[in-house]
Amino acid sequence: MRRRTALVAAAAGLALMAIPPAVAAPDPAIARRVAALPGDFLWGVSSSGFQNEGDSPDSNWMRLAATGQTPDQVGTSVDFLHRYPEDIRNAKALGAGVFRISVEWARLEPQPGQYDPAAWQFYDNVLAAIHAAGMRPMITIDHWVYPGWAFDRGGWNNAEMSAAWIANARKVVDRYAGLNPLWITFNEPSAYVFQEVRTGGVGAANVPAALDQWVRLHRDIYDYIHAAQPGAQVSSNIAYFPAAEAAVDTTFFDRVVDKLDFIGLDYYYSMSPTDLSYSNTFSEPWKSSIAADGIYYALRHYAKAFPGMPLYVVENGMPTENGALRPDGYDRADHLRDIVYWVQRAVDDGAKVIGYNYWSITDNYEWGTYTSRFGLYTVDVKNDPALTRRPTTAVDAYRTLIADGGVRADYNPSRPAVTCSVVDGLDSCLDPAG
Repeated sequence: MRRRTALVAAAAGLALMAIPPAVAAPDPAIARRVAALPGDFLWGVSSSGFQNEGDSPDSNWMRLAATGQTPDQVGTSVDFLHRYPEDIRNAKALGAGVFRISVEWARLEPQPGQYDPAAWQFYDNVLAAIHAAGMRPMITIDHWVYPGWAFDRGGWNNAEMSAAWIANARKVVDRYAGLNPLWITFNEPSAYVFQEVRTGGVGAANVPAALDQWVRLHRDIYDYIHAAQPGAQVSSNIAYFPAAEAAVDTTFFDRVVDKLDFIGLDYYYSMSPTDLSYSNTFSEPWKSSIAADGIYYALRHYAKAFPGMPLYVVENGMPTENGALRPDGYDRADHLRDIVYWVQRAVDDGAKVIGYNYWSITDNYEWGTYTSRFGLYTVDVKNDPALTRRPTTAVDAYRTLIADGGVRADYNPSRPAVTCSVVDGLDSCLDPAG
């Protein structure tokens, strides 16, 4: 999951001011027929180490929690550390072909140069279980977490962080490239840097230098992965900012696009002149608009900018408050079906979408809180010591979608397309999906 900056809000506001209000959305009563997704389409689920594993070692995020600045302590989280077999079985039962994890540097290298054999064994076991279940792993190398000793050295304020990071990343690649995983280098760099500034990990003046390090490291590890795993598929997923993504992309994406095998897209929230609830994404994300047609415009944006480039929805999902019904009444299953409909529309219109991951297989620690729930399986971490995985309505929906290659040809979305979406700025308003 990700957060948003004041810069993005300002850019979005300027975009909204420029939009003619008379543009109408297509008639919601007449949904266009869609073709099934191809048989080799990759359906998956997502998780991340710090958010799911529990029993977390010393890290930048554990340091933050210790200051009392987070509403909740991570504690056990959903205990993926011990319960990963159940979560992998649940993913297999869905028919998923991809299971995304992160291999946490803080767990692997608790002290400089000292690697923990038990940590390596844990990830060996997780990846073996994913493989045995007939799924392909998607490995994230950096999902916003690094060791406490690296934090003590200044974290990403320190130019020498790069040497320690790349040494760990190469060990991960050496150990797991033979499993033919998909790779994510840095999870959502634009949101990562915002979190680092917000939590004090990176000084505002050091943001350009931190981004420069990430660009160099992505390019370095991309080449290293390809040397170890010919034909590898490597990306760094984009946290899509409605109305402002083109500007945000200049900070990282545009500088590494020649070192991407697919464009990884994380898409959650929508925006239009009549719906400015996007401002809630930080404090109360369950109140933010999640109009499903926005994913079509996000995919179309990159399909137009990079014709023929594979696109993969690395994360997408729907937040609720402690699992309660959303204020807008949107059900998780309906939202999922609507999203997939718009993915199919994007494919029909020429976007080369090769995969879709749901965020996430279970509820987890959403960067300081357990209030925001995104799981296919809900887990009440704060009130259920058993950490029971309870299926939401989206479990059966996702199983059916995977089996059928998407929604049926005559599916009509449960929610209409918005009037004048600005997910892709003026383009999505002036050229709405027909």
